[in-house]
Amino acid sequence: MKKLSISLILTVLFASQAFAQLKPGFEAEEYLQLLGVFTHGLPDSTKVGIPSPKDLEKLYDSPVVGLENKWSLWVQESEKIAVIAIRGTVQSPTSWLANFYAAMIPASGSMKIRDDYTFKYDFAKNPKAAVHVGWTFATAALSETMTPKIDSLIANGYQDFIIAGHSQGGAIANLVSAMLNVKNQSGSWPSKIRVKTYCSAAPKPGNLYFAYDYEYMNQGGWAFNVVNASDWVPEVPFSVQTVDDFNSTNPFSDVSGIIKAQKFPRNLIFKKVYKKLDKPTKKSTKNFQKFLGKYAGKQVLKLYPDYESPAFFPSNHFVRVGNFIVLLPDEEYRKIYPDEEGKIFKHHVFNPYYFLFKKQYLD
Repeated sequence: MKKLSISLILTVLFASQAFAQLKPGFEAEEYLQLLGVFTHGLPDSTKVGIPSPKDLEKLYDSPVVGLENKWSLWVQESEKIAVIAIRGTVQSPTSWLANFYAAMIPASGSMKIRDDYTFKYDFAKNPKAAVHVGWTFATAALSETMTPKIDSLIANGYQDFIIAGHSQGGAIANLVSAMLNVKNQSGSWPSKIRVKTYCSAAPKPGNLYFAYDYEYMNQGGWAFNVVNASDWVPEVPFSVQTVDDFNSTNPFSDVSGIIKAQKFPRNLIFKKVYKKLDKPTKKSTKNFQKFLGKYAGKQVLKLYPDYESPAFFPSNHFVRVGNFIVLLPDEEYRKIYPDEEGKIFKHHVFNPYYFLFKKQYLD
């Protein structure tokens, strides 16, 4: 009994020290509290068993801006830790437009939202890095209130920041995290800050070169995406890789010379086969840009007549980013959460995530 009591005391002490100091690596207690942040204010039916965040105090709710986007600020005052929590998709066509507006734009540039507001952004240094235009628009809208709050927190001694979001909120969180890390490296603040990112169910925010920069900035365990392996959302947007998505030095850069070097009729056969493989991917990329870029952008213009998008980046090669924490469904999960036709978000909402997370990390 004595050993059990000591163990219980240590467990309670450990739990009470969540966010005591930001360290690299995935911390189950940190993610548990963030689940409480994500589900704060939601009906009990959508968060069965998920505890409220006991170590964090909510200080601010942003207005709804952009494409139905919103964020909230939570702090642990004693340790000077701030949590920026970004809301995911809600049930409105405007909110879904942020997802479907899925062309790529360069990861550095500017985006005019209104005549009185142009968002200058820098998510990565690699000139081949590109990101999702709809979620960049959302980041721009949120930054109007978010950036002054962050600057104020830093001025008041905060150095530890957690950027978090579920679903669409996770995709935007990746961009916010990248933006803060680039600012951190450029010396935008009097002293360096620490940025840790917890996403869950987040889709793919950019291309491979964005991922390279993002993961280099977060190496050592500072960015995570918790994913239910049965959830389809982390698998989107659609991704098409063409020969133009490779590094400059690659076997396809001078494929015409390689083909010409072949003897007749092999050269003709190789040329025909290569065109059949190359043309469909490039055509698909153009179609995605046409429908999920230009057409979707016209819907944004109806809401924001002064909006000006950066020129689209000629790619649709979306990839996942960060360290993945995989929640792997088992037989028990399948009995409780079987696949059901028509219920496309069954594995995406909070209850199945909490069920698997609790079983794999808390039980």
